[in-house]
Amino acid sequence: MNEDSFKILNYLPYSYKTTQEGEYINFLWDAFYANYEKEKYQFAFIGYHMLFMCFVYFSIWKIKINREKDFAKALIGYNKDCEKNMINASSPFIFSEINESNIFRFFKLVGCENDKIGEFTRLVKDRNDIAHSNGNIFFNSQGSLDEKINEVLQCIFKIQEQTECIIEDIFKQFLKNNWDSDARECLDDKDQIREILIRKNYFSKEDIKHCLSFDINLLEQEKNFTKIKKLFKKFKKEYKES
Repeated sequence: MNEDSFKILNYLPYSYKTTQEGEYINFLWDAFYANYEKEKYQFAFIGYHMLFMCFVYFSIWKIKINREKDFAKALIGYNKDCEKNMINASSPFIFSEINESNIFRFFKLVGCENDKIGEFTRLVKDRNDIAHSNGNIFFNSQGSLDEKINEVLQCIFKIQEQTECIIEDIFKQFLKNNWDSDARECLDDKDQIREILIRKNYFSKEDIKHCLSFDINLLEQEKNFTKIKKLFKKFKKEYKES
């Protein structure tokens, strides 16, 4: 097994809203792993690509809930039923209703250029080429699949970098709006961080890692900075080993 293939797990959610969501991701990983071990590389890639698309949906979800107005404007051109479903969505998996080749255009909301979007879209074309009964075996060796996995990971790295601005915005707003235990969902800081920051936003280990390096002094002008800083320290204590 190519050790690099495990890296994708660091970019998928640390925890999920429902047991079913976590089970689905585990199912895809198991399908990839089992086919890789049995040298069924073509089917292994399909599983890995589906994990990649889940990562894409979770990334777009962060954009949707943090930049709602921009997200709504980006839906211009879709039919009214699709637009309604996207705006009222309660799960990132709703994005599977949108053509995969078009879904990457939502990354333009965070400044993604067309050349990168084209690079991401080519992965969809590659998956489509192998998912049809066309008589071709595109991945007939471990090396050929490992090369394609590396391409997928490079796209993940680029999307993660592109969405860091969203991750930072979500984190700052969480700190500013959740310091008061009497005006939030959970009394305990640990529970509030886990449920409202991590789980609600589908934060990954890489998202958490990025937030751990946040400069809390950027919020020192906030009226309740002392309590905000206390919440930040609790976050660092709970997730520094993640």
